[in-house]
Amino acid sequence: MNPIDELRAARPAHLGDRPVDERTRAAELSYAMSRPRQAQRRRRKVVRPVWRLGLAGAAAAVTAVVLVMAGNGAAPTPRAPDGGGLVATTPGGTRSTANPEGTAAPRVTLSARDVLLAAAAKADRQTERTGDYWHTASVSRSLFTVAKGGYDMVQESRHEMWTPSATGGEQWSRSQSLGARPASEEDRKAWEAAGSPEKVEVAEPGKRGSLALETETAPGKMRTSRSPLVDGDKVFWLGRNVTMKDLRGLPSDPDDLKKWLLRSYEGHDTESSSPMASDVWLFKVSAGLITDMPVTPRVRGAAFRMLAELDTVKVVENLTDAEGRQGTAVSIEERVKGGAVLENRLIFDESTGRALANEYVVVKPGGLQAGFEPGEVFISTAVLEAGWTDDKP
Repeated sequence: MNPIDELRAARPAHLGDRPVDERTRAAELSYAMSRPRQAQRRRRKVVRPVWRLGLAGAAAAVTAVVLVMAGNGAAPTPRAPDGGGLVATTPGGTRSTANPEGTAAPRVTLSARDVLLAAAAKADRQTERTGDYWHTASVSRSLFTVAKGGYDMVQESRHEMWTPSATGGEQWSRSQSLGARPASEEDRKAWEAAGSPEKVEVAEPGKRGSLALETETAPGKMRTSRSPLVDGDKVFWLGRNVTMKDLRGLPSDPDDLKKWLLRSYEGHDTESSSPMASDVWLFKVSAGLITDMPVTPRVRGAAFRMLAELDTVKVVENLTDAEGRQGTAVSIEERVKGGAVLENRLIFDESTGRALANEYVVVKPGGLQAGFEPGEVFISTAVLEAGWTDDKP
């Protein structure tokens, strides 16, 4: 199977085999893992685009990615973990807390477990109402290398989904390519020197040549489609195809939730036969549950508590996602084919327990990530909306 056919194999099952504009491919791939699969489908190797978005190089990418920042670009002053004194940054870069009177207090560093338990408490208190459709909206930002020229560009895509609460209904989706832009001023000069092409080819990672995948620099048309639910009632992929009833009935006890999810664990990745540790698999599946699935607030809190018991999870504080929102990330490392090690990050707002974004960061280059530098985020999906509505497109 050639690379472009493998990319088509990753197309979400609910969209069927209808022709698709390649300009919407990135957005669809970001949803491929969470959508329901057709029954009896033979497992196939999935090759995803090898785009990246550098965290350390965020200043360079600001010309390509529209960030929602404070007026002066400064992040809001964070609060202390206990909600009391402000968290100050010393000249040496270390953090210390200060009370309103200005006297220094001992620096408090929370473990990943403590951060997740605090998020669980906030998630429990979220209010919820149900509706006719579960609606999600997200923006995927990816960085890729142009085959002819070797410069980098950022691709942005927006994707929305309306999933019916009732069985037998139709699932609606809306996608739009927001276009590709040079990732830095240096890349812009290289793009202009190449004649400012309106279409560019994506370079194949770790190899010379292209993937025969072409993307445009201008935004594409908004495309809306609808299709019946898989089997008439399957709405999401949570280790296996699940119904809305399954999701609304998930156990709110973390131990019971873990047992429920692990019934689908077979020792390998959800997308291939590559071996995967149970902790990594559980994190991967739970990140989708927390991010954009219509579970109850108590189940979302249970998922945070479940992850808090995983020894392999760590925390990264004071991150800014591609939408300019400050949050905290919990992450786990994942070894992939070719020797690469990736860090799967779930970024959330500590004050509310709501998910903000999901990112994959290169820890050790190799395989499809051979050309990347450690610390680069090669794909990021920011959640803009996730909630119930009575309106469809």
